[in-house]
Amino acid sequence: MEARAQSQDEDVRLMLAFRDGDAAAFDALFGRWAGRVMRYLERMLRDAASAEELAQEVFVRVFKARERYRPDARFSTWLYTIATNLALNELRRPRRRNPHESTDADDGPPLALAAQGPAADDVAHARHLGEALDRELAELPERQRSALWLAAVEGLSYAEVAAALDTTEKSVKALVHRARSALAQRLPAGGEA
Repeated sequence: MEARAQSQDEDVRLMLAFRDGDAAAFDALFGRWAGRVMRYLERMLRDAASAEELAQEVFVRVFKARERYRPDARFSTWLYTIATNLALNELRRPRRRNPHESTDADDGPPLALAAQGPAADDVAHARHLGEALDRELAELPERQRSALWLAAVEGLSYAEVAAALDTTEKSVKALVHRARSALAQRLPAGGEA
């Protein structure tokens, strides 16, 4: 817990330093948060290219808002609020409702297994389970998916998630509960997919 508080203080310290003109502080914040924001946006949008564009936009907004920044909440809460708002706006765009699906059968680079690594069937099973989880997460309503991701993966408290989603803590608890219940019903028991 103390390490997390120190990390929080470091993020606030960096943002205040950036607000006061230290450009290197912005670079440090970007290095600390860009990956997490990108993963969050990829889960929200289910499109890596759009997530990358929005992740850049998140940090453009942080850059532009530096003069107005006040450490009233955790830096991460403020950052995820920006990311969530951008993601929800992107999801509401008409072109997102009927996305183009490529006819190319490009599943990414071929899987290369080292001899001492896991067995091919274990890797295939894990990938299958991961894909099933991704599909089911994608079916959740955006607010449930956001609340679950921020609480379970990013480790934000319900109060911080509530601030990021501009809702109440009680609402976040309900969103996370509904998301977990839906996933538990949809995903096979015992990890069999």
